[in-house]
Amino acid sequence: MSRVVYVNGKYLPEEEAKISIFDRGFVFGDGIYEVVPVIRGRLADRDYFLQRLASSLDKLGIAWPCSGTDYQKVLERLVARNSLEEGIVYTQVTRGASDRQFTFPANTPSTMAAFTQIMPLIENPAAANGITVVTTAEIRWLRRDIKSLNLLAQVLAKQYAADHDAGEAWMIEDGLVTEGASSTAYIVKDGKVITRPLSNRILPGIRRRRLLELAEDEGIACEEKPFSLDEALAADEAFISSATTILHPVISIDGNRIGDGKPGPVSCRLRQSYVRHMLEEVG
Repeated sequence: MSRVVYVNGKYLPEEEAKISIFDRGFVFGDGIYEVVPVIRGRLADRDYFLQRLASSLDKLGIAWPCSGTDYQKVLERLVARNSLEEGIVYTQVTRGASDRQFTFPANTPSTMAAFTQIMPLIENPAAANGITVVTTAEIRWLRRDIKSLNLLAQVLAKQYAADHDAGEAWMIEDGLVTEGASSTAYIVKDGKVITRPLSNRILPGIRRRRLLELAEDEGIACEEKPFSLDEALAADEAFISSATTILHPVISIDGNRIGDGKPGPVSCRLRQSYVRHMLEEVG
């Protein structure tokens, strides 16, 4: 059976789905996206994703395609129609379709599209074994707090990582780690989790937000401050978080072993806590 996708109010087989060639997401990257984990056939971290979606739409002045409640129902129906047990739902909203012009078109309804994707989130070998990271220059625009469709810099970083058999790329700006190409970056030193504070230089990661909450519950100290590549190389542990990884330990950076080269105790404890939280949330 063909995968069912959603486009502007219609549930369609993926081969029948169409979006206008004049859509501003296609022409300008004028839109935003979200990725929501699905565990046991249910959405996880649903409240936080709606908050970030609303923030990105507001910052770009893009109208909601429907109410937040209806938006969530679309995702739930997609999950059900595709019998998705574990994976993600990807959604994007653009400013809509109009003749090409840089300024915002008047009275143009926004475009909404969504699809599901099967993906191992809980039993993922990378979570047990850890991943390697390479570093690359930070070349993205300065409004990284908006989850926009403009991902070419991340595509290049991801390809660089793939070319070097690495699981992720960490981007470096002024000697400091900003974040991963599609993840939040963390280090652990003397039992304390360190991650960069929120600003327009990084995305406000939903997994980041939840992990900091869980760390507090677990009695794990956290500090939000910038850290350098040298600090990362000298760290006891490192890890990443995202919708598609939840949390993956980092065992080496640019070929340099982190700690003992194995997933560390703080990373493993936090991942276990997050998985437990998601399973409780979805029932």
